[in-house]
Amino acid sequence: MTQVLFGQSYYLRFDPKLWRAMQPYPPLGTLYAASYIREKGYTVAVFDAMLAESEQEWAQALDEHMPKYAVIYEDNFNYLSKMCLSRMREAANLMIHMAKERGCIVILSGADVTDHYDQYLEQGADYCILGEGEETLAELLSQLSAGKDASGVIGLASRLTLHPSRRPDIKNIDALPFPAWDLVDVQKYKKLWLERHGYFSMNMVTTRGCPYHCNWCAKPIWGQRYNSRSPENVAAEMKWLKENFAPDHIWFADDIFGLKPNWVERFADLLIENDAVIPFKCLKRADLVTEKTAAALAKAGCQIVWVGAESGSQKILDAMDKGDKVEDIYRAAQLLHANGIQVGYFLQFGYPGETWDDVQLTLKMVRECMPDDIGISVSYPLPGTKFFERVKLELGEKQNWVDSDDLAMLYHGPFPQEFYRILHGRVHHEFRLRKAWKKTDLRGMLLSPYYLLGWTRAEVRLRNFVR
Repeated sequence: MTQVLFGQSYYLRFDPKLWRAMQPYPPLGTLYAASYIREKGYTVAVFDAMLAESEQEWAQALDEHMPKYAVIYEDNFNYLSKMCLSRMREAANLMIHMAKERGCIVILSGADVTDHYDQYLEQGADYCILGEGEETLAELLSQLSAGKDASGVIGLASRLTLHPSRRPDIKNIDALPFPAWDLVDVQKYKKLWLERHGYFSMNMVTTRGCPYHCNWCAKPIWGQRYNSRSPENVAAEMKWLKENFAPDHIWFADDIFGLKPNWVERFADLLIENDAVIPFKCLKRADLVTEKTAAALAKAGCQIVWVGAESGSQKILDAMDKGDKVEDIYRAAQLLHANGIQVGYFLQFGYPGETWDDVQLTLKMVRECMPDDIGISVSYPLPGTKFFERVKLELGEKQNWVDSDDLAMLYHGPFPQEFYRILHGRVHHEFRLRKAWKKTDLRGMLLSPYYLLGWTRAEVRLRNFVR
C-alpha cells in the first residue's frame, strides 16, 4: 500500500494539437513534489497523466496503490497548466471524485487551484495548496499522519479556512532533491520521441518565478519572486541525466533562463569541465541577450532560444509593460544567429489598442529578423493580471480555452475573432514559405499565380475587417 499517490490532470490525449505534435514531457513539478515528500519518509507513487488514455487510468492507479492521500499536483513549469484549459479542469474534477469514492484524503496544488481553490473544494477536495507546494504539503501530511489538526498550516485552504494565506517561497532551491525520474516510464517517452523526431528530449528547470511585470502574464505560484539554482547544481543534474538516461536534448522550462549576471558563463564552463554538455533550448528576454551571453549559450550547447517578442510595435510593448524595446528583439536575433543559435519568437496578437499598423510592424519584424520558428497566440486574460482586470467586464461565460488550439478571443479584441484566425494562418503560411525560400530557390513558386491568388485573398479578407 502506497501512502501518497501523486497525479496531475494534463492529459496530452485531450489536447489534439499537441497530441499530433507529440513532444511529451513528464510533469516536472509533480516529480519534484514526489521526490521531496519521499525524502520525508513517505512511500510514494506517481500517476502520469501526460500519456494516459483517460481518467480511467487514474482510477486504476488508485485501485492498485490504495493510497491514503491522493495528491493532484499540477506541473507549474508547464505553461498549459497556467492557462487552465477547461478540458483539463474537467479531468481534475473527475479525478477528485474518483479519489473520494475510494476514501482518499484529496489534496490539490497548482495555478488554477491557487486562483479558484473554492471551486475545487466544492468538487470534494479536502485541501488546496496556495502557491508553491512542497513545504506546505510536507507539513500538511505530517499533521494529518499524526492525527493532528491541520487548520494552522500556512499556505493551505480547506472548508474550515477563513482567511487562507500563502507560505514564503523556498529560497535555497539547490536544497531540493532532483525530480523523482524513477517514478515515471522514461523509456516510453524516449520511444515516442525517437519514433516521431529521431531524438530524445528531457525537461529541466534552473529557476522558479519571474521578476518582470508583463501585465498579461499570470503568476499565481511565485508572484514577482525569482529564485535560482546555482550553475553547479544544474550542471550536476545534467551530468546525472546524461549518465542515467542519455538524452539527446534538454528543454529548460524556465520563464527566464540565466537571469543572474555571469550565470550562463559559469554554467557553460562547468558543463565543459564535467563532460555534461547536452544540446538544449531555453527561454530568454530579448534585452538580456548580450554578446557575452550569446557566446556562452553557444559554448554550453544551446540550439535555440525562444524570445517573448510579442509585438513589433513599441506602443503595444509599452501597453503590455514589457519593459524592453523593439530594437532589443532585433539585436537579440542578430547576436544569437551570429553565434550559431537558432531563434524562436512568441507572438501575441489582439492586445487592446492594437491596430492594423501595429500588426504590420509585427510582420515586418518577423520578415526582417528571420526567426527560425514562431509561436502565435491571441491575448489571453488570466486571473490576477492587470490585463484581466482591464477586460473582465467583457468576458462571457467562457473564460478559458478548451485546449491549446482553441484560439478563442475571450474578450472584445480590436478585431473580430475571425480576423485573428485568418491572421494566424496567413502568418504561419508566409513564415513557412520564407523558411523554404531561404533553404532552396522558391522564387518561382512565390510568384506563381496560385500563390499570389491565395495570398491576395487572405490579404483582402483581413483588410475587410480593418475598414
